Amino acid sequence: MTKADLVKRVADDTGIIRKDVALAVDAFLNAVKDTLQEGEHIEIRGFGTFKLKTRKARMGRNPKTDEKVQVPERIVPTFKFSRAFKEEVDDSNK
Repeated sequence: MTKADLVKRVADDTGIIRKDVALAVDAFLNAVKDTLQEGEHIEIRGFGTFKLKTRKARMGRNPKTDEKVQVPERIVPTFKFSRAFKEEVDDSNK
């Protein structure tokens, strides 16, 4: 599902015009991005949590040349689904 598909589905389900739904979806995504850039996490109960995790520095390799390369420590955004969300998806696929 693409963002456009999501906008269409929400618009169809709610009766709100697509333009307004697209603005709301964009605002939500920007709020998530901005909050993570500020170093905070976002918890949406019953859905999941957006967090930042620090990945340790490690030795990697260039697959083309097989040369060893030092990969520096970095911070990456992550998302973890809530247990309730996972159970609901699992139950619907049985």
